[in-house]
Amino acid sequence: MQYVRVMPKADQTSRTPAPSDTPVESAAGSRAAAQRLKMRRELAAAAMELFSTKGYEATTVDEIAAAAGVARRTFFRHFRSKEEAIFPDHDDTLVRAEAVLNAAPPHEHPLDTVCRGIKEVMKMYASSPAVAVERYRLTREVPTLREAEIASVARYERLFTRYLLGHFDEQAHHDGNDDPLLAEVAASAVVTAHNHVLRRWLRAGGQGDVETQLDHAFAIVRRTFGTGIGAGRTPAAPPAAQVSRSDEVLVTVARTDAPLSEVMRTIEEALQHR
Repeated sequence: MQYVRVMPKADQTSRTPAPSDTPVESAAGSRAAAQRLKMRRELAAAAMELFSTKGYEATTVDEIAAAAGVARRTFFRHFRSKEEAIFPDHDDTLVRAEAVLNAAPPHEHPLDTVCRGIKEVMKMYASSPAVAVERYRLTREVPTLREAEIASVARYERLFTRYLLGHFDEQAHHDGNDDPLLAEVAASAVVTAHNHVLRRWLRAGGQGDVETQLDHAFAIVRRTFGTGIGAGRTPAAPPAAQVSRSDEVLVTVARTDAPLSEVMRTIEEALQHR
């Protein structure tokens, strides 16, 4: 699977806002977003407390709103249902993840960009470990919440699939029909690796070096999907390594996007079979 970095073209027709207007609008938008997130978190905290004490089925939207000190209509301005209240941060986290993709440096491998994007989800959970652990317990016990969690995961997978699909090197592919499959599988692998580490961290009570665990999981995904593996394609590259015994010269062939660790492993294997 090969990717290329696609640089967006500047919109020549767009009007640059007046410098005096931009800070005011930006500050107002930031305050509104902060207030919105604060209210969503307060409603979520109230919902979680009631779910824990009364049970999910016995808790009503009116009770959640009352516990948060707001009206019923305020609840529905932020959530469509009570199960959505258990996941107050996913909308904003999805926006942050997309911002990571859009601001990626040109030299970065797109799969590494996606790994950085999904880290925004881990940051969300790690910001409140106690809340995250309790949320995990509830989603294990309530099927409806588990379904809502699965739906949120699918949103990240769709975002990353679209991004990876937009960065294929079309010149390196002879069968374009494989591209959507490869992009979807790679995106799913990143999300699955993240969720594996996240669940392990939550089962441990929110303890442990989750950053190191994530990097290890992503390295596995990068080795598997970031070095040109494509379903149904016959590799055109020559053998990985060849040894000339006459003058003891080792010739090694590797992909330009292969990690250094993979190149070194290829050389070591060739030397062992001299």
